[in-house]
Parts: sequence; C-alpha cells; structure tokens
Amino acid sequence: MPGLNVYDIEKNKVSEIELSDSIFGVEIHEALIYEVVKMQMAARRLGTSSTKGRSDVRGGGRKPWRQKGTGRARVGTIRSPIWRGGGVTFGPKPRDYSFRVPKKMRKAALISALSMKAKEDRILILRDFPMEEIKTKKFKEVIDRFGLKSVLFVLDKSNPVLEKSSRNLKEIKIMRTEGVNVYDLLKYDSLVLLEPAVKMLEGAMFS
Repeated sequence: MPGLNVYDIEKNKVSEIELSDSIFGVEIHEALIYEVVKMQMAARRLGTSSTKGRSDVRGGGRKPWRQKGTGRARVGTIRSPIWRGGGVTFGPKPRDYSFRVPKKMRKAALISALSMKAKEDRILILRDFPMEEIKTKKFKEVIDRFGLKSVLFVLDKSNPVLEKSSRNLKEIKIMRTEGVNVYDLLKYDSLVLLEPAVKMLEGAMFS
C-alpha cells in the first residue's frame, strides 16, 4: 500500500509511513461488516421493556357474573386482555438480545472497515498531539486546521488531557487501540491515528 504522510498538529508534513496491505488494503466484505455491526447494536439493547399479562395484573380473582342467563358474553376475569385495565397480549418481557459472532469474523470485519477508511482516503496520521493543559478550544483548532468534522481518534496509550479536552465535542471520540471496533469506524467520517498507534493496531490484528 502506498505510504501516508505523517503530520504534526500544525499541519506540517514530518515524515511518511507505510501501512500494511494485510490490514489497510484488503478486499472489503460488506456482509461481514453488517453482521458485526448488528452484533454490536444488539449487545447495546437494554432489553428491559416489560408488560403484565393477564395472570400478572392485580385483581380479577372472581368471575364477574354467572356463566349463563344474563344475556351477556361469558367472562372469566375482569383482567382479560380485551377489558380496560386487563393484561397485555404478547407484550414484551425482559430479555437478552445479544449474540456472538466468531472471533475470526470479527477480526475480518474490523480489517475490512480499516481498509474501507484507507480506500476512501479518510485516514490521517499524526506524529503526536502535545497538550499540557485541558483546553477544548485548542483541541478544536487542530481539528479545524485539518478540515475534519466527525472524527475517531485512536491513541497508543491513555491521555487524560486529550480525552478531557475533547469531551464536550459530540462529533469527536477518543479511544485506545484495543477499543477500536467496526461500529465506531463506520460512525465517524475520519480516522485519526497517532503514529505509535499504527504499529500497535497492526500488531493486534496479526496476533
């Protein structure tokens, strides 16, 4: 794969880096990406919706009126689903929506998503991002300098200053290499990698 330029936060080119074809240059498998994103979305569902059926609703222990001779339809309980205040028919109950996709499929989908970003030229490599104090304004200035809007930042290690500086920017998300996932790669338009994070990400894919 052709090399990408490495920039500092002033948008000056400082070097070039060669990305691995096995990670950033493979054929894109949209079906795999779909399955993994569906898995991630399902795992985020709370599954706490709950309704009461006819046996759960309070009251209704006595038959409202006798079976025959009244001229009305027969009724066994006032908590019948067709009565106001009765139970719910086939209502939702707490459940777990999550399911698992094989590890090899998850890794292949992640590689496909990274290759998609590279193919669309939506990857930016920064040498580093030096910030001595928490300043959202300064962080935003760097983002605007590169013309970025929706950005996923990937760091090689924890950086509380960067993380807190970007906290109030809803179109920015910062994570470490071990947290990179298909859903976030697709959600954000651009992928910004610190140079040390590139080798860590490639190493994780080959492990």
